Amino acid sequence: MLFISGLGGWEVLLIVFVMLLLFGAKKIPELARGLGKGIQEFKHATNEIKNEVNRGMDDVPSQNTISNMNNANNNTSNKSNEA
Repeated sequence: MLFISGLGGWEVLLIVFVMLLLFGAKKIPELARGLGKGIQEFKHATNEIKNEVNRGMDDVPSQNTISNMNNANNNTSNKSNEA
């Protein structure tokens, strides 16, 4: 959408007029509907990916948990070696 900010009123009007000539008045609403559905599908897919990444990050044990598990394993192996 950054490229739109550089366009003036006449340029936008010219683009709309050319689209009207190329596609016709009946085809433009269909194109807009298809574009809207495509954008909606894209947003849905990106939200699913974000949710999956967040769930994956929640499932990954933190560094403290890993070091605590290593310490517990070392303590149990030391006790079994003493026996």
